[in-house]
Amino acid sequence: MYTPTPEDRFTFGLWTVGWQARDPFGDATRAALDPVESVHRLAELGAYGVTFHDDDLLAVEPDRAKAIESFKKALEETGLKVPMATTNLFTHPVFKDGGFTSNDRDVRRYAIQKVIRNLDLAAELGARTYVCWGGREGAESGAAKDVKAALARYKEAMDILCQYAIDKGYQIRFALEPKPNEPRGDILLPTIGHALALINELEHPEMVGLNPEVGHEQMAGLNFAHGIAQALWHGKLFHLDLNGQHGTRYDQDLIFGHGDVKDAFFLVDLLENGGYDGPRHFDYKPLRTEDSEDVWVSAAANMRTYLILKAKVAAFRADPEVQEALAASLVPDLSLPTLGEGETIDQLLADEKDPEVLAERGFHFTKLNQLAMEHLLGVR
Repeated sequence: MYTPTPEDRFTFGLWTVGWQARDPFGDATRAALDPVESVHRLAELGAYGVTFHDDDLLAVEPDRAKAIESFKKALEETGLKVPMATTNLFTHPVFKDGGFTSNDRDVRRYAIQKVIRNLDLAAELGARTYVCWGGREGAESGAAKDVKAALARYKEAMDILCQYAIDKGYQIRFALEPKPNEPRGDILLPTIGHALALINELEHPEMVGLNPEVGHEQMAGLNFAHGIAQALWHGKLFHLDLNGQHGTRYDQDLIFGHGDVKDAFFLVDLLENGGYDGPRHFDYKPLRTEDSEDVWVSAAANMRTYLILKAKVAAFRADPEVQEALAASLVPDLSLPTLGEGETIDQLLADEKDPEVLAERGFHFTKLNQLAMEHLLGVR
């Protein structure tokens, strides 16, 4: 039951299993990993696909053409798909003040060139989603960045990329990835809501959606499942990154479910029952303490944890007592329009309600929450 297959549509970034565990306080604890090995090992574990930054492909082979050919061959041999790709606009020193929103116009132009170059490869490999994470798009000082001008440049960059995809006939959509801070003091488009607002101002808003990440929302103290629900409601959940996070700390990138397991339970419930049909993508980092073989133990743990939670969610939804509790808590009633079909506002006003009587009603949420906990803890 908990053994992944490609039908589960689990995907990993090359930068996840390939992370060498270098952090601001210490050097790498693992050797560079050949993307070809990553493809083969992930396929053996039952993954569906693999994703990449342009720079990830050059982990061990600096010749871009050779690296791409080796990567393509590995994909053909394993059957792994490339549903999504992205571009690294944050590691090289040239991006120290951002890519699309750098104060330096030449840097902005270079950033767009770099993305377009990798967008061509993404389309060639069959990717349908292109993620844009603006990790360096921000500032540490209010004096250093004209935020209104920066947002205009962000819009300009996305408009250019959308038009390029249209001109080339690429069947690809873009997904903005919000994050509040780290590595910048404050990052532009820090939350799902901020990103949605920018999308509304674009020339081709239908081509741009979201790639929310668990840790990015939770490190801002936000409820990730609620954010995902809003993205779904807007029809903008183009992709998502799954991992674990312990509260409002730095971006931990833990194995999925190894942070707030209760939130992970409700997130899986939403993904499995809320209409999302895209890949379940893991953007995590194997612990710095682990060796090269432990990397694959951690990759498998992401998929296994998701499948365990998926089974528990199915049992929760099928439980007759849960169904009774949902009805008692009026959860299904929220889907009913407040104004009846054909009802006028005058009729609504005429149907007076006594707030004192209404206030006496309980919603019985405690029982419902306890039932969820018991399913999650495995006692039901």
